[in-house]
Amino acid sequence: MGRDFFDLPSTAQIEVFTIAAREMLREYGLAEIAVVCINFDFNITFSVVTELGEKYAFRINVNSTRTLENMMAEVEFVHFLSRVQGIHVPRPVANNADNFITSIFHVDSDRYLNGILYTWLEGEVLGDKPTYDQLFTVGAAMARMHQRTREFELTSASSLPTFSDWLWGTQDFLLCEKTRLLPEQLALIQQAVAIIQADMNQLLAINPIQIIHGDLHGWNLMWSEDGLSIFDFDDCGYGIPHQDLAITLYYLDTPQQEAAVLEGYASVCELPAYSKAQMASLLLQRRLVLLNYLYETKNPEHREMLPAYLDKTLERIGTFLTDVRG
Repeated sequence: MGRDFFDLPSTAQIEVFTIAAREMLREYGLAEIAVVCINFDFNITFSVVTELGEKYAFRINVNSTRTLENMMAEVEFVHFLSRVQGIHVPRPVANNADNFITSIFHVDSDRYLNGILYTWLEGEVLGDKPTYDQLFTVGAAMARMHQRTREFELTSASSLPTFSDWLWGTQDFLLCEKTRLLPEQLALIQQAVAIIQADMNQLLAINPIQIIHGDLHGWNLMWSEDGLSIFDFDDCGYGIPHQDLAITLYYLDTPQQEAAVLEGYASVCELPAYSKAQMASLLLQRRLVLLNYLYETKNPEHREMLPAYLDKTLERIGTFLTDVRG
């Protein structure tokens, strides 16, 4: 079925993926369960509740190009962070074969699906309306993670990409030969990319590489009476703290919110050094990564966002080239 499957409405895709999730969850001895989709975005995540009331989160990689070695690295990284004081993360759960990754061939989508089961996190996602105190806590948790990650090493059975190019190793749908951009749009993006890559090269050359979360924003952060939890490590890889920081700042709306994150970070350790122009590059790079995703995604709702998102991106590039870079 393959491509035809991904032309179906999201509701129909979710229904089929739910059946696949139930099949995969049997590998954990979970049969009499309630399985409900709680997020269908880049990947798909389900809440899983047993008859005894035990609750889990089960993520199936749908759009992700992560290899099994990458997913094992994610498991190792989360296990490591679970032992770091001041950081709260879900714990990966092994299946009955003592594997943390469960795989099946999915006929409808004509691909192998890989899933990871995590313990459940209580609370509410921070989303796009975090308070000052919450953002201060985010900055502090990020700093603790960066401090401890410097000493963390993966086993030989796992691997992660290095975020050294402007698309972080993902397939290029913007500047490729089959680009759908108009010539003037392409030229503008090429100009911005050249500056972004130069700034990234400079930062990477003078800062030690370490494993970072790679997607640290309000929808991957949970808040409860016990404090902050960090989840969704599917994008982790080798980079520099500046890249994590830029992603968090990208989703904020006000200078006060940005200040809260930076103050929280500085309460734990020294902020990574960067210029205003370099941070502007990293922020625009995030925008272009998301634009590139809209050209490749099979999510129908996300594909509908593309025209407006492209127009706004080109507007931001114009501002970047004139007001920020001069």
